[in-house]
Parts: sequence; C-alpha cells; structure tokens
Amino acid sequence: MKNHFREQAVEALADPSIRDNFRGAMDFLRDKRQAAFPNNDELAELRSLGHQIKANTLSRLPDLLEQLEENCTKNGIHVHWAETPEQACEIIHSVIKQHDGKLAVKGKSMVSEEISLNHYLEAQGIEALESDMGEYIVQLANETPSHIIMPAIHKNKDQIAHLFEDKIEDVKYTESVDELIGTGRRILREKFFEADIGLSGVNFAVAETGTLCLVENEGNGRMCTTVPPVHIAITGIEKVVEKLSDIPPLLSLLTRSATGQNISTYFNMISSPRKTDEKDGPKEVHLVLLDNGRSRMFQDETLQQTLRCIRCGACMNHCPVYSRIGGHAYGTVYPGPIGQVVMPQIEGLDKQGEMTEGCSLNGACGEVCPVEIPLPSLIRKLREQKAALPSRGRKEAIAWTVWKGIYGTPFLYKCFTYAATRFRHVSPKSIGSWTDYRVAPKPAPKTLHELIRERKND
Repeated sequence: MKNHFREQAVEALADPSIRDNFRGAMDFLRDKRQAAFPNNDELAELRSLGHQIKANTLSRLPDLLEQLEENCTKNGIHVHWAETPEQACEIIHSVIKQHDGKLAVKGKSMVSEEISLNHYLEAQGIEALESDMGEYIVQLANETPSHIIMPAIHKNKDQIAHLFEDKIEDVKYTESVDELIGTGRRILREKFFEADIGLSGVNFAVAETGTLCLVENEGNGRMCTTVPPVHIAITGIEKVVEKLSDIPPLLSLLTRSATGQNISTYFNMISSPRKTDEKDGPKEVHLVLLDNGRSRMFQDETLQQTLRCIRCGACMNHCPVYSRIGGHAYGTVYPGPIGQVVMPQIEGLDKQGEMTEGCSLNGACGEVCPVEIPLPSLIRKLREQKAALPSRGRKEAIAWTVWKGIYGTPFLYKCFTYAATRFRHVSPKSIGSWTDYRVAPKPAPKTLHELIRERKND
C-alpha cells in the first residue's frame, strides 16, 4: 500500500496536542542525552568504537550468523530462519500451536511490530498481550507505536487516564501517574502467570557464546522470558555481534543515547532454557532470525550502513520534522530519520519513497547517531533512487533531463543563466506546491560570474 506521508504530516501539524506532547518530550530527551555525555572526547571515542564493532560485524555477517546458530543450538536454543514477515509469523504460530498456547505475553519488540505479529496471532485465536507499559497503552488504544523506544510518547496523562477509564473495567478516571502505572502492573502481573508463551525482542545476539541480550527498564522483559514455560525471541539478522566484550560499549551508547541513562534498570542475558538444577526459566527457548530485506541492504556497500543501527531513537529525538509531526504521520513501523532509510529499503521506494521527502537535511540525525550512520547521506541517496524510478511523472522526467543537460554543459549553462537574468521579470509567480507557502524565487539581475568580473575590474 502506498504511503501518504504528505497528507498525514499536514494533519499532524494541525493537531495542537501532538505538537505539545512531542515538543515537551523531545526537549526533555535531548537534554537527558546531553547530560549523559558531558565529555565530548569520550563521546567521540565511544561512537567510533561502536562504529567499528558494528562495521566488523557487517564485514563478517554471514559467518557470525552461522556461528550464532551453532552456539545457540549447543546451548539448547532452537534457531529458526525467516526470510519474510509471513514466514516469521508462521514459525512463531507453529511453536505456539505445538504447545497448545492460547495466551502470549510480549516484551517490547519492534521486529514483532514489523511483521504485524499481534494481528496474525489474534487471527489464529491466540491473545498476544503487550507487557511494556507504553506498548500496553498503545495496544489498548488500538494504535501503533509512535516511537521505537517510547511507544506512547504521543499521549499525555489526561489522554491515558481517559483511555484506562474507557477500556478497563472498574477503573475510575485519575491523573495520578502512580495509580495509572499501578493499574497496568496489576493487570499484567496476573497475565504473566496465566500465559503459555513469552515473546520478546533481542537487542544484541552474541555469536561467540550464543547469548541473547535484552535491555529494559520495567522488568516485564524478564517476566516474559522466565515465567511462561516457552520463550520465543525474534530479531533482525543485523542484531548479531561477534563477542561478549562488544556488548558494554554498545550498551552504554544505547542507554545514554535513548533515555539519558548511564545503564538500564535491567539487562537480561539468555543463553539456554531452564537447566535441571535451576528453579525458574522457560523449558524451551526459540530464536527467530528475520531477514525481511536486510540481505538486500547488505548487498549495497553504501546502504549497508543502515544495518549498524542499534535502535536507540536518538535520531528521532533530534529531528526537527519528527518532533513536530510525531511518529504516526510517517505511516510506518519505523518513523523519523531511521525510518526514512529503513522502510523504503524493506517495502520499496515505490511504496515508501515519499517518506524521504520529510527531511530538511539539517544533519542533526547524523551528528547524534551513536554508531555514526551517515543518515543524511543515505536519505539523499534514496531520494536519488526514487527520482530515477520509471513511475515518476512524464513532466518531471523531462524537467530533470533538461536540467541535467543544462547543468552538465558549460556553454548551455552560460546561455541559460544569461537569459534567466535578462528575462527575470517574466519568471512564473506560481511553481506548484513550493509556492503554496513560499514566494516564488526570481533570478538575480546579474549572474555570479558577472558580479565577480565586475569586482575584479573595480
């Protein structure tokens, strides 16, 4: 389905609650990140190290994935490979079906959002309940996350209070944050013990040891991965790293960039199902490794850099466009700058190419990326690829062909600029969407070359 980013962005800009909620939240997160990195030299060194770790991973990605599978299997973890979202959903459903599962509790996982897992399982008669508070709020509202780290950041406490009053039985309206969180915890804690299946994402998968690492703040991830008898983890193939020693710098970059924390409240390391001498933990652990276009990204030497992303959300927090329109305006699982790079590659430029236009190329996202992904350059490259699509309008194609011919030929360029300056008074006053909000540009009375020559003569 084709993306309608422009229309959705206009609607979001007209909604004062979105503007207020995001402006306050983004200012807060930017300040937190800045306070978490007081030493610019340390930040530069840490970013460079993060870049090197992820670049090393990508240089050996196929081998490391095989090593991960081998070591996970040795540890007793069942490894599954999924090329498409449909295959991933089918694999997860088959595991649940083997255990006659009816209720799955989920830790936060953007990859599960990517494959629309909740909707798939519900269609199979299986309840999939989000246990992350932000995800729970979004699910209760029948919405999608608006941020990859803070799913319900688009809502204020008044909106959440009304949501709980409307959707949860015997819950009265209250704006007390503690009471609202307490209500959610009470409901979710009961579900943890009733659930047959625990679902989670993966922040880092260590090839060296076959270890799955989960970063969280609420403890729900630990409950999902230890209380139900079966744990199913799903992640993209790019989340693998070579060694356990790679984790500390990446974890420091992730938590400080995302929420301004020196370290998260919980850091879970899962290397096997419950052993005979252990009192808790699942009897089975499954890992689903999803491709979904990542192999295509890997084949392109430039766009491959997309796969370095550790999903911290810092690029969104510092993006002037995202902070004004929010995540839902993008109409995709991954919004903001990283979404503008990821989604057109996953779903195609013909469907998601319009997203790339929602960027002013101010460069803030590239400056704050903890693993130094050159997001502005990648967005420009995807814009170039979109412009080259056969589906673009005939008039646009002719205009760009003429432009290329003029600017690529010095004689034609000289003639064109001379004519433009001399006949500037007949310049069009309307040039499509550009002049809906701006004054039409008019050529200067003299070309730059003429002004330079005059200055020399003076």
